[in-house]
Amino acid sequence: MAKDGALPSRDDIRAQYKWRLEDIYPGDEMWEKDFRQAEAMLGKAEGFRGRLGESAATLLEALRLQDSLRETVEKVYTYARMRRDEDNAKGRYQALSDRAEGLGTRAGTALSFMAPEILALPEEALEGFKKESPGLSLYSFALDEITRQRPHTLTPDQEQIIARAGDVTSAPSNIFRMLNNADITFPSITGEDGREVEVTHGRYGQLMESSSRRVRQDAFQSMYSSYRKLKNTIAATLNSSVKRDVFYSGVRKFGSALEASLFEDNISTGVYGNLIKTVRLNLGSLHRYMAIRKRLLGVDRLHMYDLYVPLFKDVKWEIPYAEAVEMVKAGLAPLGGDYSRAAAGGLDSGWVDVYENRGKTSGAYSWGPYGVHPYILMNYQNNLNNAFTLAHELGHAMHSYYSYRQQPYVYAHYTIFTAEVASTVNESLLMSHLLNTVTDRDKKLFLINHYLEQFRGTVFRQTMFAEFEKIIHTKAEAGEALTPDTLCAAYRRLNEDYYGAGVELDQDIDLEWARIPHFYSAFYVYKYATGFSAATALTGQILREGDPAVSRYLGFLKKGGSDYPLNILKSAGVDMAEPRPVQEGLNLFSRLLDQLEENI
Repeated sequence: MAKDGALPSRDDIRAQYKWRLEDIYPGDEMWEKDFRQAEAMLGKAEGFRGRLGESAATLLEALRLQDSLRETVEKVYTYARMRRDEDNAKGRYQALSDRAEGLGTRAGTALSFMAPEILALPEEALEGFKKESPGLSLYSFALDEITRQRPHTLTPDQEQIIARAGDVTSAPSNIFRMLNNADITFPSITGEDGREVEVTHGRYGQLMESSSRRVRQDAFQSMYSSYRKLKNTIAATLNSSVKRDVFYSGVRKFGSALEASLFEDNISTGVYGNLIKTVRLNLGSLHRYMAIRKRLLGVDRLHMYDLYVPLFKDVKWEIPYAEAVEMVKAGLAPLGGDYSRAAAGGLDSGWVDVYENRGKTSGAYSWGPYGVHPYILMNYQNNLNNAFTLAHELGHAMHSYYSYRQQPYVYAHYTIFTAEVASTVNESLLMSHLLNTVTDRDKKLFLINHYLEQFRGTVFRQTMFAEFEKIIHTKAEAGEALTPDTLCAAYRRLNEDYYGAGVELDQDIDLEWARIPHFYSAFYVYKYATGFSAATALTGQILREGDPAVSRYLGFLKKGGSDYPLNILKSAGVDMAEPRPVQEGLNLFSRLLDQLEENI
């Protein structure tokens, strides 16, 4: 058994709190069997190279083999990684995971000819194949999606050059990752207890929630003093990353880097613009929240290092896992009997790996291979945040549950644009349930503040990031150099607009762009804001309309990746091509501010 205060070993955790990976493979020998089967399919795949244009039957056979290979590799890889995540110190599963990763790379290489060969087929030939073979009707959307790429696909020789340049063009993000995670260090500060504390990325968030304003300020200045010393290097790195985006968008004949990025999800730049415009029209609500925060903290000036300290830090709310499960079940009751039964059954029958143990992967996620039920990894702690994390990951799990049951493998996996909707709907339903049932005033204020912070961090902050990305790419496309001064000035203006005159803009905040990893995966963070907004709108419909909205929502979960994200969401009752869902979410933010002011 584990000693007091020490992490338990994997063997010390009771079986009822472990996921049941035996539902994927009863034992490692069955994993080995599938591994060998996948290897055999690699050779079969190579046998189709150069032959996809032979006939409709050949194309159909190749597509079916591709699905079978990918499904088997996914199952092999998922099992190995999840076994490793149970205890990363176990050499056996380190080895299985490495082998599975290598198999995935080999499968990707073996199948790499498929899309280019399909694109090389004349459109009339491909349409003829579809008419000739009824079996190809299943792949109609997948084939249309490949051919949609045609205007932006280069000649085979040019594509090969682009592929070979990948190691070079990935340099900016790799350099930043090493700089940010390995090389940069931050000065130590004196903690609340008078002891020296080394500031790290992992500790920074906790320090910014300190009840001591001096600690928060010291941590803030410690962090940014180090980035200031490296601002020229990081600016050059980010500049290179933006130029890479501009280069690729030009080579592939897009109108802008933003257009190129949104093309993958078949989303127009108008969606991006609507998000920014709508959030900007509602910045008065964020300014109002900042004024309330200033008043509750009792400070003369609200600084940027005051934005994360809890407003109701004295609330002690311990939520054991069993209580969290019942809380989540009650919160999700509006989704109806079928959803509730499936979710409750999963929580009670080996979907969730609950507690932290020595060597276990940190954090939380939902995962699982096609053809098997989904799984949830937790490292549960007895608090409200972890209860919401359970609801969040269960949302992902149920999305997979319905998608896997309804869709063939080729369409079973949903996009990131829709993924965060399902998880956030669960959180929103849980929040609604708690706000309607919790009677303790302090706990209710704690809940409202938690929800407001979700809005601020996910809608306002991520939209500000999205606007910054748009600004710097537009500057680069106009030939303007992205110097440290240029980047700092653009970032400061955004902070002035978003946080308003009631917040003291410490000079250090001008450098926040220098520590945001997402800026090296351009035009990605807006999906957090749109996903949160869509989920808020859907939650409102579910609570107001009942069965009709639930039916539409379950239909959304079942569609997986069988259509473009905007079409799937529209079928659920949310049109993200219009600003209305974002506005509805921001209206809720304003109503929460009213509730906060009524109770303080």
